Amino acid sequence: MQGQTGTGNARSIAIIGAGPGGMCMGIKLKEAGFDDFVILEKGSTVGGTWYHNRYPGAACDVASHLYSYSFEMKPDWSRPFGTQPEIYAYLQHCAEKYDLLPHLRFETAVRRMFWDEECLVWRILTESGAEIVADIVVSAIGMFCDLSYPEIDGLDSFKGTTFHSARWNYDHSVSGERVGVIGSAASAVQFVPEIAKEVGQLHLFQRTANWVLPKDDDPYDPETLERYRQNPALVREHRMRIWREIERSVTFPAKMVAAAERAGIRNLQTVQDPEVRAKLTPTHSYGCKRPLISNDYYPTFNQPHVELVTERIEAVTPRGVRTVDGQEREVDTLILATGFKVSRYLAALDVTGRAGLHIEEAWKDGAQAYMGMTTAGFPNLFMLYGPNTNGGSSMILMLELEVAYIMRQLRRMEEERLVSIEVKRDVMERYNDQIQAEIEKIDVWHGDCSNYYQAESGRIVTQYPHPSAVFRDATNRPDHDDFVTRPGLAFAAR
Repeated sequence: MQGQTGTGNARSIAIIGAGPGGMCMGIKLKEAGFDDFVILEKGSTVGGTWYHNRYPGAACDVASHLYSYSFEMKPDWSRPFGTQPEIYAYLQHCAEKYDLLPHLRFETAVRRMFWDEECLVWRILTESGAEIVADIVVSAIGMFCDLSYPEIDGLDSFKGTTFHSARWNYDHSVSGERVGVIGSAASAVQFVPEIAKEVGQLHLFQRTANWVLPKDDDPYDPETLERYRQNPALVREHRMRIWREIERSVTFPAKMVAAAERAGIRNLQTVQDPEVRAKLTPTHSYGCKRPLISNDYYPTFNQPHVELVTERIEAVTPRGVRTVDGQEREVDTLILATGFKVSRYLAALDVTGRAGLHIEEAWKDGAQAYMGMTTAGFPNLFMLYGPNTNGGSSMILMLELEVAYIMRQLRRMEEERLVSIEVKRDVMERYNDQIQAEIEKIDVWHGDCSNYYQAESGRIVTQYPHPSAVFRDATNRPDHDDFVTRPGLAFAAR
C-alpha cells in the first residue's frame, strides 16, 4: 500500500474483515476522503458472518429495519426479521453502491501481524505469504470468526459426514439420512426445523435447554411494503420504535425477564409430549444465555422421527454417537452446532504489539479494550465489535457508533500530524473496571448456565451493560488526554 496525497489524507489503512463492520468503516473512510485503504477478507465475497453462515433457516434475531445501516435504510425487507439470503444481498448492494469493490482483497486471510516500532507501521502477513504494510489497522473480525468445536472423544473417528453449522456443506444432501446434531443454541434453533423436513431420522443432543421465545415475523403485506417504499419517513419511524423497545430491555430488568419467561413457557406448550417438554424447559433465568426466538423449533419435537437426547455424550464412534447410558445412535451425518469462541476477538489472529507484547499475553485474564475499540500496547490499532460491546439495540447500530469514534481519532491524527496514537494503560484499566462493576449489577449474566460471555478467568468479556444511547454518549466525549501520541511530519516509512 502506498500513501495517496490527492485528498490530503496520506495514511494507509488496512481493515481486516468485509462484514458489516469492515464495510461500514470503508464507507465512512471514503466519505471522509481517506482513499488509501484496503479491506482484507478471507472469504470470496463481502458479508462476513452473513456469507459464512449459510445454514438452512439462517436469519437475524434483531428486526431488520434496525439491523441495517442508518444511512442506507432498506424499505422493502420482506419480513420483520431478515433471512440470510436477504441480509447478504443487502450487504452486497451496499458494497457496490458505496464503491468498496476496488478496495477489497478477497481470499486474503491474515496469518500474522506485528507492530514495527522502528518504522511505526503494522506489517501484516497473509496466508499466501504476501506482506501488507499499513499505518493503521482496523480489525473488523468481530466475535464470530473463530469456530468452536466440541471436545468429544472419538470425534475424528466418525466415518460418516461431519461439518460445522457455520460452514454448511451444501455439496452433501441430508435427505433421508440419519442425522445427529450436537448443540441446541442459536444456529440449531434455526436449522433443525428446516432439515427435519427432509431427513429420515434426527437426533438432537442437548446439553442445556435454552429459552426460545415466539417470533413476531409474519411477512409484510404488499400494501405495507408499498407505503414504506413511497415514504422513507415511515421506515425511520419504525426503526425508532424498534430501537426504543429494545433499549428498554438490554439490561434485563426483572419485570422484562419475568414477562419473557412467561412467553417462553407459553411457547413451550406447543410440545405435546410432557416428558420432552420438561427436558426443553430451561432451569436458568432468561438472559443468562443468549436469548433465542423461533416459532418452529418446539413443534419440530412433535414429529415422530425427531428425538431429543439429553443424556451426556460419552464418545463419538465410527458409526454414531454413544451417550453415558451406553446407548449408541447410528447416524450418517453429524452436524456440529457448537458456535464460536466468541471471547477471543482479536486473539483469533496472531498479533504482536509494541515491545513484543503478544495479544494472548495482553489478554491473559480476558479480552479488554478502551471503549471496546483499542487496547494498550497496540498503537494505531482499532477494533470493531470488540470486547464488551455486545449489547445495545443492534450490532450494526453499535458498529456505526464505533466507526464514528474511530473516524474522530483518525481526523485528530491528521489535524495534529500524529504518527501514532495509543490508549494509556491506566485509562483502559479504569474503563474496564467500571464496565465490570456495571456488569456485576446485571444478575442474569452471573447465573450458572455456562454462557459464552465469560473468558476462562470468569470475567465477562462480551457484554455491554448499558443501552446503546449510553455508548453513544461515552464515545462522543472528548478524550484526547486518554492517549499517548507521537507527532511527526512523515507517516509510514517503507
